[in-house]
Amino acid sequence: MAGNFFYSKVYKGGFAIKSLENARPRRYNSKIWWSIHKRRFNIVENKNRNTAAIGVFDSGVGGLTVTREIMRQLPNENVVYFGDTARVPYGSKSKNNIIRFSRQIIRFLKTKNVKAIVIACNTASALALETVQQEFDIPIIGVIVPGARAAVRETRNGQIGVLGTEATIKSETYTKEIRKLMPEAEVIGKPCPLFVPLVEEGFAKHKITEEVIDIYLSDMRKSEIDTLILGCTHYPLLLDKIRQFTPGHIRIIAQGEYVARSLQDYLNRHPEMDARCEKGGKCRFLTTESENKFEESASIFLGRQDIKVESIALE
Repeated sequence: MAGNFFYSKVYKGGFAIKSLENARPRRYNSKIWWSIHKRRFNIVENKNRNTAAIGVFDSGVGGLTVTREIMRQLPNENVVYFGDTARVPYGSKSKNNIIRFSRQIIRFLKTKNVKAIVIACNTASALALETVQQEFDIPIIGVIVPGARAAVRETRNGQIGVLGTEATIKSETYTKEIRKLMPEAEVIGKPCPLFVPLVEEGFAKHKITEEVIDIYLSDMRKSEIDTLILGCTHYPLLLDKIRQFTPGHIRIIAQGEYVARSLQDYLNRHPEMDARCEKGGKCRFLTTESENKFEESASIFLGRQDIKVESIALE
């Protein structure tokens, strides 16, 4: 029993053991034993434990709005960003496909030694979050609950609008989360299926985008909402133009700030995660489509010219 106890303590301490054939089952002060016998028993530290990053994924460049806030609020955290641009947009896909995509990406991110994952996609948060949280042994955070909480804090009359993809609005996930916090709230959802393609194709500042925004927001302007959630991480890239077509008294909720804050709160509640991880503030960008196109979008949005993007294929 003493031997079993001893070996399990060494393993849980994060060491890869090549050979312990000659180890004797004695109890030692762990620090003294380690300093004396590290070389003798050919024990090699697991280097990966010191480089764990935050994994972030979205269907494309939209999740960069969340990544930017994570980098701003948690500047020392390493980040691995995954943009599934080959399958964008997610909003028109079925629930089964969204769950399948999310599983694939989470499995892949786990191979990159991430310590937590942020699903920076409202559609995947609405349709896949509960499923993957139950299936994977890693903390997974969505974007809908932080956005809903922020809207409930901001509203004065309990009337809240939500702009989102067809899948997100159809799921009514925002309505459910808002009413958990404010049962009397009235939630008005508006699907905006053209917003994501316009952003991904580089039309965020084009005149045609203004016309589309004007049409989509016409019903919201006629309502009595005082708070509007941008329920897709691509939409903050259209924030300035959305403001142009939104009455000034309406508070607009862009999720990135609140998701980053939620992540920070989680890490503060679990200091053991930070204790194992080296701080570097490095960000790695991965995409399933063209590196050049993604690199251009990321450089403009993040205001950095040192961005290098890797193209990968999911199995």
